[in-house]
Amino acid sequence: MTAVGLLAPALRTEARRGFAPWAGLTVLLTLGVLLAASADRWQGGWAETAAELHNAVLITLPAAAAAGCWQGGRERRRGTEELWGTVVRPPLSRFLVSALPVALWVAAGYAVAAGLALLATWPYAQGALGDGPRLALVPADAFVSGAAAAAGQVAGRLVPARLTAPLLAMAGYVGLGLTATARDGAWRFLNPAFSILDTWVPVWWQPAAMAVWAGGLAGAAVLGYAARRRWTGLLPLAAAAAAGALLAQTADGLWHDDPLGRRQVCDTSVTPAVCVNARFADALPQVGAALAGVTGKLAGVRNLPVRWEDRDGEPGRDEASLPSLTPLGWSFVRGRLTDPGEFAWEAVAALEQRGDCPDDRVGVADDAVENYLAPSPSQRSFDDRDAGSDARHRAELATRRAARAHLLAMGEQERRAWLSAYFAARADCYPSGVPTL
Repeated sequence: MTAVGLLAPALRTEARRGFAPWAGLTVLLTLGVLLAASADRWQGGWAETAAELHNAVLITLPAAAAAGCWQGGRERRRGTEELWGTVVRPPLSRFLVSALPVALWVAAGYAVAAGLALLATWPYAQGALGDGPRLALVPADAFVSGAAAAAGQVAGRLVPARLTAPLLAMAGYVGLGLTATARDGAWRFLNPAFSILDTWVPVWWQPAAMAVWAGGLAGAAVLGYAARRRWTGLLPLAAAAAAGALLAQTADGLWHDDPLGRRQVCDTSVTPAVCVNARFADALPQVGAALAGVTGKLAGVRNLPVRWEDRDGEPGRDEASLPSLTPLGWSFVRGRLTDPGEFAWEAVAALEQRGDCPDDRVGVADDAVENYLAPSPSQRSFDDRDAGSDARHRAELATRRAARAHLLAMGEQERRAWLSAYFAARADCYPSGVPTL
């Protein structure tokens, strides 16, 4: 009978009735609570979900290590260490019977939580064709969580005190947290909980290298503690060293920008055209609807930018920045704009900000244009505040209200001509060219 066959009954018993299922449930619930508390900021995008799942490893790894550590100190707590020493199984077999079920259940707990998060994202995902679940990091993160549980069991065997598990969890959280937030040093890329942005995509081999790095360290600890020939621990240690060297040398090259995030999907039936990031292509109709009042009033107006664009960095000369849909959880939650009126006002402000022209007359004109195209939802409260303030603020409010009324009272052709001259002067940062009101 093979060694695996001899161990199978004991492994099944540990996996079904021991502490292992509770360890997996602990990881599942821990990750589930974290994800539920932050659902607004990830549930509308595949990339955000993947980043949130990976960054949560900062919590699940210490929890997994603590679970393994608690399991490792079980025999001391039960007072059965001497009895286990009389068993004919070799030390490594006895260790694996205890450690493998915990490691597998912990990995399964992470994987199930990740699967549920992906299912929760699916109804709200807004990406263009080609966008979809980002699964590259999930298997590696689940494996690393299991490896942490195995390494934690070694710590529990070496220091079988009741406080070892919580202290190990605290130390792991602090250590991982410090390196996860570090700004410099190639060594920070060796951290399995290295914090990533939702716009980052790993190179194809990064998850495998991270799994070898973390798994090799855990394997070296297990063999160094329990193997009859402890020198065999040098083999996984060598593999970990090779993977770690590859990760550290590649450093920033481990991650690159998501190519989908550089694409734009546009509605060119209006002027300016409305473009959104391809990761949120399905949101274009509701973004267009939020801006319909603005684009309708701008029909026939000249000197406008060609488009509103939705990408990082400064817009081009003939472009204006669309109010960003990201980070999720603010203006865009679960595939819906939270406040279309605020969104439209911010879009109009972006049209005005193409030239930075600090001038009182420009400010009055800006306010009148905003009031006409898309008033700020907070405009009334600001006006009421100025109305109850000192004489200077009341005079400025009166000037602004007069300018608003003048622009609204114009005929359509006159207003289009005025707006055309206004946008031309605004784009060139030519305050004296802004027509008076």
